[in-house]
Amino acid sequence: MSALKNTAIAVLVLAGMLVGTARGAAPEAVVSPLFNKQLDDYPGKEAVMITVTYPPGSVDPVHRHHAHAFVYVLEGSIVMQVKGGKEVTLTPGQTFYEGPNNVHVVGRNASQTKPAKFIVLLLKDKGAPVLVPEK
Repeated sequence: MSALKNTAIAVLVLAGMLVGTARGAAPEAVVSPLFNKQLDDYPGKEAVMITVTYPPGSVDPVHRHHAHAFVYVLEGSIVMQVKGGKEVTLTPGQTFYEGPNNVHVVGRNASQTKPAKFIVLLLKDKGAPVLVPEK
């Protein structure tokens, strides 16, 4: 199976998790794969880049990535927090980082009226899921 096909499947699984576990009637996030690249200098590791668009009022479930996750906001504003960290509101051009052991407890659009869009670069074990829901 090709790396891009694996990424597309992982993104569809991620989108399904977001839809299935979103709180209340919050609209679902739209996740789109950009690329998947095996990192030859780091055996067993890969980079996955996705865009996430939060419709107004969109909320993520509590989850973790088991990856280094680098977030860059393109438009709108988003609220992010990892367990034990401070809740932050990010606007275009700002960044956020989640480590492999972090639990992502807050991920949502800061607006109830405007969409938000961001890029996520994940550095992870090859073939590992992009997102793992927390119980």
